Amino acid sequence: MAPRLVCGFLLAAGLAAAPASAAPDMTFRMAPVGDPAKCGARCPKAIVAEGEIVESTPATFVDFVRRNARDPSLRSVIFIHSPGGKVIASMALGRAFRAVGAAAIVARVSGDGGVVAGTCFSACVYALMGAVKRVAPTGSKLGVHRMYTFEQGPDPTGSGAQRRRFDHGGMRDMLAKYSARMGVSGDLVEFAERTPSDSILMLSPRDIARWRLATPNF
Repeated sequence: MAPRLVCGFLLAAGLAAAPASAAPDMTFRMAPVGDPAKCGARCPKAIVAEGEIVESTPATFVDFVRRNARDPSLRSVIFIHSPGGKVIASMALGRAFRAVGAAAIVARVSGDGGVVAGTCFSACVYALMGAVKRVAPTGSKLGVHRMYTFEQGPDPTGSGAQRRRFDHGGMRDMLAKYSARMGVSGDLVEFAERTPSDSILMLSPRDIARWRLATPNF
């Protein structure tokens, strides 16, 4: 996959920052993007990444890129739409984005090749960090909360509810170092860890800009 960026069409098992509800595992596909009336069969193709980030997601992405790298119409642009997933897997996915020189856009590609608003919640934000260019168009939503995983074994209270286990600093330090390497302020991680795990705190355009997470335009 050539390290080229598409911008014209824009103008036209670690802790999990778990999603609020179960979602399908993340999949990857190619999709033509642009106005077919103008580019027809020559419309560039971008990668569409949708679903929950699980342990196998980074390897699935790398395999996808290897299988499609010789397609001359494929650009190093990823449209990502995800409720979150595993934190360690998300960092590994972000490193894979960086390795292929990818730009990531929080958006979805519609059936007619148009671009519509998307979401990147929870651990998805850590995958987004890895891209060499990060775009959060107006209308798309980014949100964070505290990392957690579920305790294994029976619930001693007998309530049947799954108990949550939280990070006590180790993962937070790892994420801070990772974010620094990716050019994103570590303050974002601190902010996320202060947000209750049963909610999603939406990032404002000001938050996104001051923490160097993304820009609204290419």
